[in-house]
Amino acid sequence: MTRLLKGRIALLATSNVHKFNEARRILSEHGIATAMLKNIRAVEIQDDDIENIAKARAMNAFEKCRLPIVVEDAGLFIRKLANFPGPYSSYVYRTIGNDGLLKLMENVPDRRACFRSVVAFLSPMIHTPICFNGEVEGRITEEKLGQQGFGFDPIFEPSHSSKTYGQMTVEEKNQLSHRASSFRGFAKFYKG
Repeated sequence: MTRLLKGRIALLATSNVHKFNEARRILSEHGIATAMLKNIRAVEIQDDDIENIAKARAMNAFEKCRLPIVVEDAGLFIRKLANFPGPYSSYVYRTIGNDGLLKLMENVPDRRACFRSVVAFLSPMIHTPICFNGEVEGRITEEKLGQQGFGFDPIFEPSHSSKTYGQMTVEEKNQLSHRASSFRGFAKFYKG
């Protein structure tokens, strides 16, 4: 069954519909259909490296389904805050949100930040997750801008753009986002 799936369908273990929709659109550009496996709750380890987190989640999800599995982990890394929130972005967003992060950034002139994404793939044919990385440099805005996207999208403005992710359509965001970059790397490998 796994050889029949290779290059045609990707099983993405996530409960985040926004993340799934972004990945689905990117992978469809490469002729890869995507299925969301939201009931496979992959354990998320605590680690300072999102690649280690993605690898551990891929191994955990694979153990549960024994099918070729894709997971993605991402984080917002703010230079002046020693790369905080980084791998803890999801928790920080749930607890203090965009308003809390903007409060932390008050009177901070250096607003440089980057979004990083790691896609990890594991299948019965391989024994160690294969990772694909994406990164986009940008800055934290002074206020929330836009209603699109999710998470920190309204406060992150990528370099070479006058819009935050929150002001972009999914199509615009997928032209330059960290997640788009890592999923395109995966797609190239998976179709190969």
